[in-house]
Amino acid sequence: MTAGSPVQGWSGEDPGWTVVVDEALHFLGDRLRSDEPLAPLCTYRVGGAARRFVEVRDAEELAMVVAALAGAALGGRAAVVGRGSNLLVADRGFDGVVIRLGEHFAKVEVAGTGVVSGAAASLPVVARRTVAEGLSGFEWAVGVPGSMGGAVVMNAGGHGSDMRAVVSGVRVHDLLSGETRDMPSSELDFAYRHSAIGPHQIVSRVELALEPGERERGEQLLSEIVRWRRENQPGGPNAGSVFTNPPGDSAGRLIDEAGCKGLRVGTAEVSAKHANFIQADRDGSADDVLALMDEVVERVRQASGVTLQAETRLLGFAR
Repeated sequence: MTAGSPVQGWSGEDPGWTVVVDEALHFLGDRLRSDEPLAPLCTYRVGGAARRFVEVRDAEELAMVVAALAGAALGGRAAVVGRGSNLLVADRGFDGVVIRLGEHFAKVEVAGTGVVSGAAASLPVVARRTVAEGLSGFEWAVGVPGSMGGAVVMNAGGHGSDMRAVVSGVRVHDLLSGETRDMPSSELDFAYRHSAIGPHQIVSRVELALEPGERERGEQLLSEIVRWRRENQPGGPNAGSVFTNPPGDSAGRLIDEAGCKGLRVGTAEVSAKHANFIQADRDGSADDVLALMDEVVERVRQASGVTLQAETRLLGFAR
C-alpha cells in the first residue's frame, strides 16, 4: 500500500553517479555541498541528508545547473526543495541532487492587478503584500506555509480558493531536457491538488492576476484566516493536511471516525486537534511518519471502504 506521492528515491545501487554530477556541476565549486541535512529545510524536521545539494543564486545559475544535469543525463536524479511544508524525506536521505532556490527567487513585484513572484517567496508574504497593495483574491494564502513554486505544483488552496483561481502563468525549467519555457495557466491542467508540473520540472517564477480590493477589508480577512488556522489546526512539526479530501467528504472526518486521533507509531502521532495532521516528535523518524500514514490509510479503508490519497510528497524512499 502506498500512502504518499513519490518524488524520487533510489537504493544507492549506482554510487558512481556522484563522479559524473561533480564533473557536470564543477563550476559551482565548494557551493556544491555533500551530505547536506534536509530536516532543517522541512516542516516535519525529520529525515536524512541529500548526497549533493546546491542553493542557486539567480536565474542564470539555475539555467546552468539545469542544463548541466540534463546534459549529463542526471536530471531524473535531481529534486527541488522549497519550504518543505508538504515534504517527507526518508531517514536514509536522498541519493541525488537537491536544488534550492535562493533569496533572488523570493522577490515580489506588483504592477496594477498583476503580480510577479519568485517561486521561493512564501505564500503568507505574497498574501500580505498583495493586500497592502490594495489587491484581492490571494488572502486565503496567508494560512498556507509553503512556497509559491510548490503551491503551483500541487495547486495549493484553502478557504474556498486555490492557485488555479489566480495564476496566469509560470516559468518552468525541465531537468530532463534542460529547456526553460513560460507556460500560461491554460497549459497547467489545474485540478484538485494537481497540476501539469512534473517532478522533473522546477518552477522559478509565478504570475498572478488579482482584482482591485480594499486594503482595510483585506487586512481584516487576513486576521480572520490566521485566527481560524490557529484555533483549528495544530502547530509544531507537521506538514499540514496529510491526505486529500475524497469527493464530497472530508479526510479528517474519515480518519476521526476510524478512531485514529491520537494514534501513534513510534515517534509519529495523529494530531488530537485535527485528524488530518500528523505530528513528528523532536528528533523523530520519517520512517515512523510514513508507517503511520500507511496505518491510517488501512484503518480508514477498513472502516469506510475509502482509500485515502496523500498530499505529502515523498523523497528518498524506496517506493
